[in-house]
Amino acid sequence: MAPGQRNAAKPQIITRGLPLSHQLRTSNVLPTHFWHAMTLLRASLDTDIPAITAIYAHHVLHGTGTFETAPPSVTDMATRRADVLSKGLPYLVAEEGGEVVGFAYGNWFKPRPAYRYSVEDSIYLAPGQQGKGLGRALLSELLARCEAAGIRKIMAIIGDSANAGSIGLHRALGFTLVGVVESCGWKMGAWRDIVIMQKTLGAGDTLPPLDDAPPSSSPSRP
Repeated sequence: MAPGQRNAAKPQIITRGLPLSHQLRTSNVLPTHFWHAMTLLRASLDTDIPAITAIYAHHVLHGTGTFETAPPSVTDMATRRADVLSKGLPYLVAEEGGEVVGFAYGNWFKPRPAYRYSVEDSIYLAPGQQGKGLGRALLSELLARCEAAGIRKIMAIIGDSANAGSIGLHRALGFTLVGVVESCGWKMGAWRDIVIMQKTLGAGDTLPPLDDAPPSSSPSRP
């Protein structure tokens, strides 16, 4: 099925990749409360946008993983999420104690339709959530969801070659280095590189996509 034909109808509980002690022991029941030690991975909701916006704003203002320099508004982030979902691609959040503590999504690598089977991933955690395995859990689930949506190639465009955490996370999940574009961004008073990594999903380039008819049009990626 082509990416644009898949779109989640409702939130879904996801626990794959989390430690056994953190896994949600339920089947079809969607509980409303969790112990603070419980981490829930699920599809994002409209009501998550303010928390997602706040997490991303922290990285824009204090990090070099993104080359944005002014935090987007809640409306901007809602528009970006809508673009992802319109293509049938996953936009996930991690929730802990009723709070969104991280998010991850994939969007076309470029807006032109020929790129529709290749996505770029994005993953951001709230301050203080690093080093707990949460990033690995989110990215693992994102990979599975992208593959299920028919994606064949996923890429990471990582801001700053000193970003050891993100580079290490992607390498641990099977991404390989494509290359480094040196000193292509100026942020926080210094020139910053970007590191490009890639991972093949599913059948890769050994088979054509199930639906190779390009969509008539697609909105540009913000």
